[in-house]
Amino acid sequence: MGAPASNTLRAAVVQFEPVPDDVAANLETVRRLSLHAAADGVQLIAFPELCLLGYWHLTRQSASRLRGLAQPRDGFAVSEVQRLAVETGLGIGVGFLEAEGDDLYNSYAVCLPDGTSHVHRKLHAFEHDAISSGDSYTVFDTPWGPRMGILICWDNNLVENVRAVALLGATVLIAPHQTGGTRSMSPHGMRPIPRALWDDRHENPEALEAAVNGPSGREWLMRWLPSRAHDNGIFVLFSNGIGVDDDEIRTGNAMIIDPYGRIVAETPVADVAVVAADLDLDLLPLATGRRWLLGRRPELYSVLTRPSGMERDARTARHSAAPVPMSFRVDPEE
Repeated sequence: MGAPASNTLRAAVVQFEPVPDDVAANLETVRRLSLHAAADGVQLIAFPELCLLGYWHLTRQSASRLRGLAQPRDGFAVSEVQRLAVETGLGIGVGFLEAEGDDLYNSYAVCLPDGTSHVHRKLHAFEHDAISSGDSYTVFDTPWGPRMGILICWDNNLVENVRAVALLGATVLIAPHQTGGTRSMSPHGMRPIPRALWDDRHENPEALEAAVNGPSGREWLMRWLPSRAHDNGIFVLFSNGIGVDDDEIRTGNAMIIDPYGRIVAETPVADVAVVAADLDLDLLPLATGRRWLLGRRPELYSVLTRPSGMERDARTARHSAAPVPMSFRVDPEE
């Protein structure tokens, strides 16, 4: 197809099942799907969280094993993606396990066709005691015009993070995930997708699609994900794993959401998929959420930066079965 109009950005999000610990195989999938997207006129493609290595099985590895699997941000894996970005003229986002000295991070690199890259470290990492959380937001300019931000998986569940990247100027949020079918501690949260549904997917695809689009997949996302786009007046590019992820089944649900919280493209299939859409950048100036930003009163919001006493590290907050107190408060400033 022809190049999109100057006031649009053609973007794509991917769902696929990474091969655990096989960077070469996963790079080949990234290459194959990127070439497919480039032929469709895509300018930016976003792959899932930790897609170059696999995700949930890492929780069962020793710290030394993780260090053996991790790579620096200028290592072979990201460098290969950077070369692919230059070759294809695409912006390509991939998730990887980053090593910096002895420190490990759940990171995401967006490689641009001019040879530059931007790396975000997950702010609320809970996967393993040896994986540290990042301490800064990642927002950057792009050759297509829109300023972009990156937030990885659980980063997006904390509403403050999405508001922060919007205030830093992002109008497109890249939101890579590995979610759906998780074991939630909440009584009305997600539940595991039975492995038998995945194993029987070729004979009974309807049953699996009903599960991944049900309360433990798409329906759960619809409770909160569109509001991140609407309330901040930004596009959200949601990529996700699909299929077996250690002892859980990821649900895919790759989608693109506009600044009004409307889904402009998605897939219902429980299989590898590339979802593409032209982002209409003319929607941004008058989007409801961007107009709401104009009415902010920052002098009221200091309560957001003062400890409540309930703060916990990401692993404890994510995995604890302890109930949250019925009420809590942040003491006023003296």
